[in-house]
Amino acid sequence: MSKTIAQDDLLAAGERVMAESQPRFLASDNTSGICPEAMETLLEANASDDLAYGNDRWTQLASDRFRELFETDCEVFFVFNGTAANSLALASMCQSYHSVICHQLAHIETDECGGPEFFSNGSKLLNVGGDNGRITPSGIATTVTRRGDIHYPRPKVVSLTQATEVGTLYSLDELRAIREVADRYELKIHMDGARFANACAALECSPAELSWRSGVDVLCFSGTKNGLAFGEAVIFFDRRMAEDFEYRCKQAGQLASKMRFISAPWLGLLDSGAWLDNARHANAMASRLAEGLKDVEGVELMFPVQANSLFLELPSRVQQTLRERGWTFYTFIGEGGVRFVCSWNTSPELIDALRDDIIAALASSGR
Repeated sequence: MSKTIAQDDLLAAGERVMAESQPRFLASDNTSGICPEAMETLLEANASDDLAYGNDRWTQLASDRFRELFETDCEVFFVFNGTAANSLALASMCQSYHSVICHQLAHIETDECGGPEFFSNGSKLLNVGGDNGRITPSGIATTVTRRGDIHYPRPKVVSLTQATEVGTLYSLDELRAIREVADRYELKIHMDGARFANACAALECSPAELSWRSGVDVLCFSGTKNGLAFGEAVIFFDRRMAEDFEYRCKQAGQLASKMRFISAPWLGLLDSGAWLDNARHANAMASRLAEGLKDVEGVELMFPVQANSLFLELPSRVQQTLRERGWTFYTFIGEGGVRFVCSWNTSPELIDALRDDIIAALASSGR
């Protein structure tokens, strides 16, 4: 009997180890699957044939829904991913001898393999600092006025990320202040909206308020991080900047022949309101984790938790223990910094399990 019990105990222990070592994805909201609302319209679009290259009814319907959502007659284009969206949008706003002002942590600077420079034929990115991932009007003004001679690439665009790369947000007042300085120096404003939906949810602002009514000229609105398999919308509020943009998309390999499979899932998000519900849920899960760790000794928040991302300073031994238990995360923001990102399908149980594992890992490391 004792031998059988011992064997059962060993089997149970082995199962626990295997369960703990299975990947538990919180490194990015790119790891989540397709949300039900998007999947439903994708299957509907697949039920019958339609025209190619964006001439289908699904693409037209999705474009019209964006115009309703943003309460303006904007130009809408669909591309495969965020790098293409940002790079092609900036290329349409700049000449090769121009420059783009962005935060030093901006995705276009650190994670797009020179795409903005490549597609613009050389427009230079000018990096500025700023607390909590945000650039300021004074930082923009200093960059613009640093030099004005013909040997320097003339600043033409300000690129903002909303939410920022460290999970913080630009308020409406901050956006309007940036618009004011942009007008002073004849600059256009591009917004990388990889987590634009999360910003709308957190700030309780309408998409219109958080974009063109606050001075944004072009928005790259991500669907991939909000429940789609792939697909970004490039939205031109200043329609003049959209001239020949479809040719840029074609040349860059972003004109999908079966465009309806990019645009139809967007229709599912927009018609159902899932774009906002998904973002609210992801934000709530990040807040839940922050709340669960706020009084834990040895855990330090690196930045305010304002959307669906959470950055922690954790000892290397704790990081290793978490990896051994199957947790995925990125460590690209400073030594000891760990990023967790919540998604539309992140469960409270997963968040609580992570909290418990962090606390246990800290205890075992002697903290």
